Amino acid sequence: MSESPWSCAARPTDSPTGCRTSGAVRPALLRWGAPSLPPVPRLTEEASILTTTFRELGILPETAEALEAVGITSPFPIQEMTLPVALSGADVIGQAKTGTGKTLGFGLPLLESVVVPADVEAGRAAPEQLTDAPQALVVVPTRELCQQVTNDLLTAGKVRNVRVVAIYGGRAYEPQVEALKKGVDVVVGTPGRLLDLAGQRKLDLAHVRTLVLDEADEMLDLGFLPDVEKIIQLLPAKRQTMLFSATMPGQVIALARRYMSHPTHIRATAPDDEGATVANTTQHVFRAHSLDKVEMIARILQAEGRGLAMIFCRTKRTAADVAEQLTRRGFAAGAVHGDLGQGAREQALRAFRNGKIDVLVCTDVAARGIDVEGVTHVINYQTPEDEKTYLHRIGRTGRAGNTGTAVTLVDWDDIPRWQLINKALELDFNDPPETYSTSPHLYEALSIPEGTKGVLPRAERTRAGLAAEEVEDLGETGGRGRGRGRKAAEERPARTPRQRRRTRGGAPVDQAGSAPAEPAEQAAPEPDGAEAATGEPRRPRRRRRTRGGAPVPVEARTGAQSAPGGESAPADGPADSSAEPRRPRRRRRTRGGAARSAAAPEGAQEN
Repeated sequence: MSESPWSCAARPTDSPTGCRTSGAVRPALLRWGAPSLPPVPRLTEEASILTTTFRELGILPETAEALEAVGITSPFPIQEMTLPVALSGADVIGQAKTGTGKTLGFGLPLLESVVVPADVEAGRAAPEQLTDAPQALVVVPTRELCQQVTNDLLTAGKVRNVRVVAIYGGRAYEPQVEALKKGVDVVVGTPGRLLDLAGQRKLDLAHVRTLVLDEADEMLDLGFLPDVEKIIQLLPAKRQTMLFSATMPGQVIALARRYMSHPTHIRATAPDDEGATVANTTQHVFRAHSLDKVEMIARILQAEGRGLAMIFCRTKRTAADVAEQLTRRGFAAGAVHGDLGQGAREQALRAFRNGKIDVLVCTDVAARGIDVEGVTHVINYQTPEDEKTYLHRIGRTGRAGNTGTAVTLVDWDDIPRWQLINKALELDFNDPPETYSTSPHLYEALSIPEGTKGVLPRAERTRAGLAAEEVEDLGETGGRGRGRGRKAAEERPARTPRQRRRTRGGAPVDQAGSAPAEPAEQAAPEPDGAEAATGEPRRPRRRRRTRGGAPVPVEARTGAQSAPGGESAPADGPADSSAEPRRPRRRRRTRGGAARSAAAPEGAQEN
């Protein structure tokens, strides 16, 4: 038989059967005792010229109607291979390149497994099958991917009115808890917040029938696999599990062995796209100086046919700095990185999707699964850490069959790292050409008009900018510039400064200088609040005076000896102009306390 345009294999390491098939997956599933499947198109070279639709793959008419409303009618290879297997209820491991439609590959079978009131009305389910507890769970590694998967599922389940809720950190707990109380069919969340709500018994996972682990290799890289295993242990033992990712490290395979039952490993590739990268993406690699990179990017962003652009940096500080420099040069740019609050990150992504900004500078937090229509250029400002990060970065363009351009700027210090990436992906850029912002081959390779400078002309500054997108008040938790904390600080009334009272020997200073003949003034001092109400300013507090290590007697300081006129004579030297000024106290060096006895008579004479 001729080679099929796509391949689907149940690998010996992934399946206890040890079988390997090419073409249709149905024989392997039947051997495992799986239920009968709907007819699967035979995957031969002749099948590549046929046009398969979602309706032909057996999904519900309401789901097909919702997809057709947004212009989605034909599946991608991973979707066409996965749907017949997943709709039967079998466990699936889906592996395909980034940007090839894995979300709908697991999303459509997941939505089909959920029972909603529309199914009862259509006679497909009984009323007692309805529940307000989650029936399906999708675990994703990042907040941005959580939002995107939620939006895709809401789009596909719109006609059936499937309730989908996103549960992730950075937002207040209360709205998420309220949404769970009202009832939900599908929960999409990050591991930390899911465990948090499940531990508080706000999230009931006892009715989950379908579990999806999306971007499992990224969860491994971020250290989430232990949390994922805790979540799996909270789920019913009888369930369908689907695991989707672009790469399959050994630990992910081990996770599948522990928690999946006879999974089918599906790897889908197009016949003309055998490499690790997507064929629709044109790649350029240049050796660039770090001080010239911003100037180069400013000129690349003025290339002909450039739509939306994403710039990736390795560090949060670099991302913020590049976004600021591009903004000063006239570009409508925004930043997404870990030092921003969740509200600011969502503001930048919304502005990017809505077209208010056309340049998004971000760290690798946005390199996983983010699907924004119209991204034509991806620029690696700094060399990625490894080949997997490189694949996911450039996978933001050339998605869903569109074409894209990926530009990587390699610093001199990063040449060894890039050569490792180049070797792992079998690319042809082992020795990138030395390039500057004025190099002719840069203009020629990227179709940059001659005479382009590093500042965007004012006539071309047509975007509204990041400030035109409002920041949503998310009731964020934690610190680092959260919106709720700033608002609370503005509303809090100014605090009255605390004033200290000056006392001498336990008596207030303002009463110590008064005549002792007036008993009313020698009464106990008023409380602080009463004195503060009078509005009289308080004098600054002074330190207590000591002589020879012993405090000065109260009588000597308060003027207990009265003058002949009945007025009290103050004892403080500076208060009486006729008093002899005190000599400054000298510190004396002593050895073994020899001079300590001489200090006492001197102090007495001074007194």
